[in-house]
Amino acid sequence: MKTAIVLGATGGSGQVMVSELLNRGGEVIAFGRSQRKLKALIKEHDNNPKLTYALGDIFDYQTIIEAAKDVDVIFQCANVKYQEMKTKLLPLGESVMKAADALGKHIVLVDGIYVYGHQVAKGDEAHPHQPHTKKGKLRVEFEQLIFNSKWKNAKALIVRLPDYYGPTSQNSYLQPTLEGIAANKTSIFIGNLKTPREYVYLPDAARMIVTIAEKDDSYGENWNIPGAGLISGKEIIKISRQITGNQKMVIPLTKSTIRFIGLFDEFMREIVEIMYLTKEGFILSGEKYEKRIGTIPKTPFKEGLRETLRVLMAKEK
Repeated sequence: MKTAIVLGATGGSGQVMVSELLNRGGEVIAFGRSQRKLKALIKEHDNNPKLTYALGDIFDYQTIIEAAKDVDVIFQCANVKYQEMKTKLLPLGESVMKAADALGKHIVLVDGIYVYGHQVAKGDEAHPHQPHTKKGKLRVEFEQLIFNSKWKNAKALIVRLPDYYGPTSQNSYLQPTLEGIAANKTSIFIGNLKTPREYVYLPDAARMIVTIAEKDDSYGENWNIPGAGLISGKEIIKISRQITGNQKMVIPLTKSTIRFIGLFDEFMREIVEIMYLTKEGFILSGEKYEKRIGTIPKTPFKEGLRETLRVLMAKEK
């Protein structure tokens, strides 16, 4: 893979994909709507000559075609807001696949685990797709769209991440907790503090995703991207306090609390149906990756949290 384009390059997952691709010596095109953010991203990479940007709209496939015509792989990291998922998720999928098909490109789509619903078996790629939520059912439709036989020329794969964290993270469930601790302010934790849950460190995820994308026989499939193990919110807060020295209160938000807040906040209202994951968790199996790709990178939580909090605290200064 000599050249790649990252759609949604200034988002949390998009930024780490850009970094990982550059680390491997490839040429990267950062694609997005905001010239200001794209220029800032290039500046963060010290104006690396291998990093350029293209302005465009993820919902306008013609702009993607124009930007991606000379690349080897398209990485689709753009997403839609929870409250806009019903109306925008499938059009997004249609747009990126239309562009990839017109160009005959490989395309990698970053997605989550809502398609699985409650965990009823080993968390591998064969886990039943039996979602009980609106978002989960939409994600199943999204997957069916991506792997639809109408795309004659595109080669697609989907990578599925659990909850995540990292220096570039922006909208994860853990973000308000770490931002509050970094700022030495009272913060919140979404869900049960005692439930052991899986989190993937975004730089680890990027390494796995690019490695998968480099192999031609990876396409046409789903791939799970597991984290470094299980950890509770209580443990995350303890480690974060040790790293920062900040001891301000962290308030856990239960489903009932979020439902109440949702009466006044559209985004929080959309979180309610996903709260089952904060209570039950879902553990992804990495057996397929280990068997066909190799060793799973697993940055220890203390190391990943230290780097994440270092970046967040620097932003506070």
